[in-house]
Amino acid sequence: MFTGLSAFPLTPVTPAGLDERGFIRLLERITSAGADSIGVLGSTGSYAYLTRPQRRQIATIAKSHAENIPLMVCVGSVSTDEVLCLADDAQAAGANALLLPPVSYQKLRDDEVFGLFETLTQHASVPVCVYDNPGTTFEFSDELHGRIAALAGIRSVKIPGVPPSPEDALARVQRLKSKLPAGVTVGISGDASAATGLNAGCEVWYSVCGGLFPQTAKEITDAAARGERERVAQLSERLQPLWDLFRKHGGSIRVMAAAAGALGLTDVDCLPRPLRPLSADDIAEVAAVITRLELR
Repeated sequence: MFTGLSAFPLTPVTPAGLDERGFIRLLERITSAGADSIGVLGSTGSYAYLTRPQRRQIATIAKSHAENIPLMVCVGSVSTDEVLCLADDAQAAGANALLLPPVSYQKLRDDEVFGLFETLTQHASVPVCVYDNPGTTFEFSDELHGRIAALAGIRSVKIPGVPPSPEDALARVQRLKSKLPAGVTVGISGDASAATGLNAGCEVWYSVCGGLFPQTAKEITDAAARGERERVAQLSERLQPLWDLFRKHGGSIRVMAAAAGALGLTDVDCLPRPLRPLSADDIAEVAAVITRLELR
């Protein structure tokens, strides 16, 4: 499950709580497109804003609607005890893998991050993916990635965007892979640089775009699997207006929420507070980009 397209959907909410119907609509798009895996409760899935019961509910719904597609559930939390409780919930719901970002309030040291992953892998009975998200959690070194990846149960590393130059991206991915054991894949996030990362040797795209537009994203990962490097680059370049929207709005989550609302899959305002939806003008711009690019 740690290759190809891993689709990361929103967790839509309403003032009354989780929007189960909207979430199921997103899952149905992903299963219809034949994604290689589903990743719920990641950053775009708003894990940090949800309660433990809500996270358990999302994992359960996701598993019941994932069909035969493997499911990965994020278990990030500030406390190690809470991480283990969330892992128990995810596994009870049927998760096939766990995604762990080293969330903290106090800045963590390398040995503390290693200890967190060591504790989880000793506790869990399913594989674990390392979530490297320096903008909101912790900045990994390649050496620390290597130490953690040597733990039994670690199967993938989810890295942020790679350098824009194909040569620099290749060097970056090769440098990381040289520290990892065989069998541990490298996955790219940061959708705008996904094509560059895939062409540089990343085996999986952990994709925000794939959580809402899985057919569009799967075209890219399928082309990468066939070794069609120019095609991968062309397909991503066509999506530049979407990447520009991500950049304009400080990330992908508000854009994806606006897009889901514009498509009628969720309410226009589907983000947990304190997050707020985009303005009416910005939502109209998102809708126009969806139409122009024929995202699906």
